[in-house]
Amino acid sequence: MRVGILTSGGDAPGINATIRGVGKTAINHYGMQVIGIQNGFSGLLYKDTIELTDASLSGILNLGGTILGTAREKIFRSMIFSPDEKDREQIKDAYHELGLDCLVCIGGNGTQRTTWMLSEMGLNVVGVPKTIDNDVYGTDVTFGFDTAVNIACEAIDRLHSTASSHRRVMVIELMGHHAGWITLHAGMAAGADIILLPELGYNMRVVIDKIKKRMEIGKAYSIVAVAEGLEVPTNERPATYFAREIEERTAYETRETVLGYIQRGGSPSPADRNLGTLLGGHAAQLINERKYGRMVAKIGNEITDVPLSKVAGRLRLVTPDNDLVVQGSRMGISFGTYDYPG
Repeated sequence: MRVGILTSGGDAPGINATIRGVGKTAINHYGMQVIGIQNGFSGLLYKDTIELTDASLSGILNLGGTILGTAREKIFRSMIFSPDEKDREQIKDAYHELGLDCLVCIGGNGTQRTTWMLSEMGLNVVGVPKTIDNDVYGTDVTFGFDTAVNIACEAIDRLHSTASSHRRVMVIELMGHHAGWITLHAGMAAGADIILLPELGYNMRVVIDKIKKRMEIGKAYSIVAVAEGLEVPTNERPATYFAREIEERTAYETRETVLGYIQRGGSPSPADRNLGTLLGGHAAQLINERKYGRMVAKIGNEITDVPLSKVAGRLRLVTPDNDLVVQGSRMGISFGTYDYPG
């Protein structure tokens, strides 16, 4: 069998571990031939490939980024959504001209939706969920998330010392366009006082009251962790908006920090390396068993798989009854609104 692997969407720590997991399992255990498709789905269209061997897959486990390159290919997406059957036929022709028996697509929500559409076109595909945001539906966790949380947690840890020394309010903005998983997990682990998530919304009066009450009882500083996807009534970044509003409404010195792409870069954590390895190995198993049109997943403690049809177009979001939200509210952490369990 001849297997292709591509990575699409944003980079995330653990992609190379996953490529290695798919490739080495396919080559060494199942005797398959493996090629890497470079620069996302555009590499499929343009047949931009490299051969992956056991030797070429060595030494990449700890590397950040992706050895195959990645891209958000607008041309490919316009073709796959095109009402013109000729556009989709061009995609199918490229797949068959590469002699593929299956294509492994590593990526987030958009990638998994595209992978499902390829499956609907009759192509043999397997999806592998990847995103630091941890918002891919159908799996409890995606690789890249653990590394991002570790980086964010360390950043908040470091802000505590400056905030306490200068009696400041520190607002830190973390990644998460639609889902607040990084902000929730890092904020709780690092002892943020206020955690603001896109899914839960906020009431500015609640945020301001929380900061004032902390100061009144002798807590000389506050840490506010906010997800980048939180909607604010201006064109500012959430961190900028909240820092300005807090300082104006409380007169407390307030500073903002936007962590940004630092959360996505660098070497993956051991947990992400192992998760990528396990998911990659299961993808190779699905190919060997001819079980296509599925996405590998971790559900509970089990590495398993789910139909791509149940994943496409859906998001895994934080809910008000999440254990960390409930426990945090019981401990006095504010989630920006009174409408949370506790």
